[in-house]
Amino acid sequence: MKPASLSARVTVLLAIVCLLVLGGGAKLMDWRIDHELSSRFHQNLLDQARALGSMLAQEQAAPSGHVVAGPAGDDAWYELRCDGTPPQRSDPPPPAVPQGWPDNVDAKPRYARLGHHQHHLDTVRLSFARPGSTAPGTCRLLFVQDRHSLDELMLAFDWILALGPLLAAAIALIAVPLVVRRGLRPMSALVDHMGRIGPQAPGQRLAPIGLKELDPLVARFNDVLARMDDGLARERQFASGLAHETRTRLAELRALAEVEARYPSGRSLPDLLAEIGSIGAELEATVTALLLLTRLQSGLEQPQWQQLSLAPWLERQLQRQHATVAARGIALVIKGTAPAELHTDPALLEVIVGNLLGNACAYAPESDTVRLSISERGLAIDNAAFGLTDADLASFGQRFWRKQLPHAGHAGLGLALTAAAARALGMALDFRLDPQQRLHATLDWQAAVIRETTTP
Repeated sequence: MKPASLSARVTVLLAIVCLLVLGGGAKLMDWRIDHELSSRFHQNLLDQARALGSMLAQEQAAPSGHVVAGPAGDDAWYELRCDGTPPQRSDPPPPAVPQGWPDNVDAKPRYARLGHHQHHLDTVRLSFARPGSTAPGTCRLLFVQDRHSLDELMLAFDWILALGPLLAAAIALIAVPLVVRRGLRPMSALVDHMGRIGPQAPGQRLAPIGLKELDPLVARFNDVLARMDDGLARERQFASGLAHETRTRLAELRALAEVEARYPSGRSLPDLLAEIGSIGAELEATVTALLLLTRLQSGLEQPQWQQLSLAPWLERQLQRQHATVAARGIALVIKGTAPAELHTDPALLEVIVGNLLGNACAYAPESDTVRLSISERGLAIDNAAFGLTDADLASFGQRFWRKQLPHAGHAGLGLALTAAAARALGMALDFRLDPQQRLHATLDWQAAVIRETTTP
C-alpha cells in the first residue's frame, strides 16, 4: 500500500478550508447583496408608486371610464381606484394582482411577489387621500413592475460568488502541492541527516534547523539519541565489568583445579568445595550487584514507597556486621535517636546503609572505632581511612574501583550501588575526609521525605 502523502493531505485540507470559508463568505455576501438590491428595488418601487399615484389623482377630471396610457414604462403596470370615480389602469392592465386587492389596502405600503410565466413581478399597494380635491375620498393604488432585470443581476452575482471559492479551491489543488513540497525541503534534509546517524556513529547529533516546527523534533530526536547512547554505554560497561569479574573468578577456579590435580595439597573434599562455593558466591554477588546497578541507573528499578519502622530495621543492619566487627576487633558506637518511621523503599535503603556499614567495618583499621550517628534528618558513618586522599573521593561510585587490595566479597560495586540507590530515592549522599584522616559518609533522607509528602 502506497504511504499517504503529507503534501496531498495538506492540499486536500486547504481545499476543503477554502470551500468552507470562502463558500460561507460567498453565501453571506450573496445574502447581503440580495437583501440590499431587494431593499433598493422596493424603495424605488414605492417612490414610483407614490409619484404615479399623485399624478393620476390629479387627472381625475378625465371622462369616466377613460383609460390612461401607463407612464411607468413597458415593464410596469398599475391600477388606481379612487372613491366615487371609475378605476384607472395602465394599458395593458396589470397581468396579475396580489391576493386581497383592492380590499386589503391601507396607508402602509404592502409588498408582494407574483409569478408570471417565466418572470417574477414585484407589487406594492397603498392608500392615500385624494389630493387637490374638495370632495373627501381615498385612493388605492396597485403598482406592478417586472423584476427580470434585477433577477438577472442577482444571478450574475451568484455565479461570481459561487465561482470564487471553486476557483480558489482549484488553485489550491494545483499550487499548494508545489508550495508544500518546497516548504518541506528542510524536513527532507532532516530525514537524510537522520539516516546517517546510527550505532556506528555514537555521539553524533542533529544541528538545529532554525524552524520552530522542526527544532522541537530535532531536540526530541537528539534526546532519544542521548538515551540510546547512554543505554549502549551502560550495556558496554555492564558487559565489560561482568566479563572482567567472571574471568577473574573463573581463573581462580581453574587455577584451584589445576593445582589440586598436579600438586595435591592434601586438603579435604569439604574444604575444597567450601572454597569453590565461596568463589561461586562472590561471582553470584557480583552479577546480582551489576544487574541491580544497571536497573537503577537506567530507571527500570523504581522505588516502592512505604512506611518503615526504622529502629528495628536499623538493628537488623547492625547485627549483620557483628561477625566482621568481632573478627577485626572493631568497636561500633551508635549515637542519636532514630525517627520512629521513615517513608522510603526498605530494599533500596538497605542497599545504601548495608554497603556504608559494610565498607566502614571491612576497610577500617583493626581495633578502630566506627561511629554511627543518626537523627531525624539522616545518618552519618565515620571510620579511620589512613590510605585515602581527597583525590580518591572523586572515584567513589565508579564501578570496580578499589583503593586497597580486594577483600572477599567486595568487587568494587558497593559505592556505585549506594550512589545509584540514593539517587533513586532522592537522598543526598556525601563523603569527606577530616584532618584526622577519618572518612565521613553522610546520608540525608530529609529531602526525599519532603518530596514524597508534597507529591500530589
